[in-house]
Amino acid sequence: MKIKISLLVILLFSCTAASAQNWGGGVDDEKVHFGFTFQYTSSLYKVQKKSDWRNRFIDPDSKLPITDTLSALYGKSSPGFGIGFIVNGRISNNADIRLTPTLVFSDRLMEYDYVQPSRVNMPFSTVEQKVSATMVEFPLGIKIKSNRRNNFRAYMLYGAKYAMNIASKKKTNDDGQDYLYKLLKNRKSYISYEAGLGMDLYFEYFKMSPEIKFSYTPGNILDDSQPNPYNAPIDKLKLRHVTFSLFFE
Repeated sequence: MKIKISLLVILLFSCTAASAQNWGGGVDDEKVHFGFTFQYTSSLYKVQKKSDWRNRFIDPDSKLPITDTLSALYGKSSPGFGIGFIVNGRISNNADIRLTPTLVFSDRLMEYDYVQPSRVNMPFSTVEQKVSATMVEFPLGIKIKSNRRNNFRAYMLYGAKYAMNIASKKKTNDDGQDYLYKLLKNRKSYISYEAGLGMDLYFEYFKMSPEIKFSYTPGNILDDSQPNPYNAPIDKLKLRHVTFSLFFE
């Protein structure tokens, strides 16, 4: 009796495993398929300071200092979110090429700490600069996949993305403001390198893929065309992103 029950359990498991291979709607067998994604992002500036970054900022007109001496300058982690689409092209059973155009809403934070007691008539000792960004991103990557095991497959992702800020000019317009109230600005577009890890989870009619991805800008994204107290101490400004995504295909 026990042998019959064991054989029945094995048979049921085998049938379930065999049918599970068809889960996901056969999406992996299509030459091109589509989907959508939701993302949570964390952004952080990496700052390369000038050798004289502590110096007070001098008003170009009056030639008088308008800030205190800096004691610290650093980026702060800031969250954001994004929504996007997936265009996936099948290269082989273990490789895909992916384009995931995404709209990302995020703020980037920089903090400036000044030495006290004040040597000039400066109304604050700490300044937090917030750069509001609405980015259209075009990540293009190669997805390297393991062999499928029932309803699971692991993968790695390597690639690059082009990003462009489409935020309204009202968020970055500081014309007519005193130097102390000017804004830190970034270039409108940049390129980042990316690498990530994820897993494909197959359900009856679709595939869901949780993924974590790291990206960084190799170039300088600082817009220092108009010097002010907040871009003057910075030699180069780079951006780091950690993105957690859920893909549905």
